[in-house]
Amino acid sequence: MSGHTGLQLTFLGTATSVGVPMIGCDCDTCRSGDPKDKRLRSSIYLETPECSWIVDTGPDFRTQCLRENIRRVDAVLISHPHMDHLTGFDDLRRFTIGEDAVMPVYAMPSCLDALNRIFYFSFLRENRWRGYLKAEAKPIEGNFALGETEIVPLPVEHGKHETIGFMFVRGGKKLCAYMSDCKVVPPATMELIRGVETLVCDALRHTPHPTHMNFAEALALRDILQPRETWFTHIQCEIMHAREEAKLPDGVRIAYDGLKLRWQDEEQFSAR
Repeated sequence: MSGHTGLQLTFLGTATSVGVPMIGCDCDTCRSGDPKDKRLRSSIYLETPECSWIVDTGPDFRTQCLRENIRRVDAVLISHPHMDHLTGFDDLRRFTIGEDAVMPVYAMPSCLDALNRIFYFSFLRENRWRGYLKAEAKPIEGNFALGETEIVPLPVEHGKHETIGFMFVRGGKKLCAYMSDCKVVPPATMELIRGVETLVCDALRHTPHPTHMNFAEALALRDILQPRETWFTHIQCEIMHAREEAKLPDGVRIAYDGLKLRWQDEEQFSAR
């Protein structure tokens, strides 16, 4: 973040739960040579001048950290307790090397319960040795702050598990709403994110799905909210990046692994 004064978001992964290419699939996307069709499980990394944090630690988390040369993580946010968002959790140990180093873990109480069942060892007070993951549960009960960024939890409907997205606000500006897994955005959440500059949302494929938005549903959400920029994520192999992005309306694009979005505190949004 050298020289950067605002918020930077890096897409660590943009895939659905099975990743792309998918095991045993010979479709055009899974055989594509386009790097934008190589998708790891969905996760993002946020950086500000004050601190850095992760949203979701899926099974590709270690690979994603190595690819992006991530050296600092001050907190982790977990959206819901599905395995494609949890199973890299223990790799956070590289960010709690010191005996007294702890990793704040922000999630809904129901999600923290699941984490404590699966990764019980990381929450035990006696496991303070160097190199162990030492997680500190931070139940989400409303808005909270990481540095100068206000984090707004966004309840959404996604299958049977309680699921949230997150909105990132700096200087009173609603910079970005991130909802990687959702089928329905409830009215109260719609009101929270109304006026957001950038929308990042679930857009699994064209074919309807019972717990994820498809392209038509994601476009309908964008038409209601009218953000400046919309990025689709959590993409299945039915979607080939170059072929499908060309068909989208202005202001709507398909995110890809490694993409960085930036919001300067006093300047315009940029992407690369």
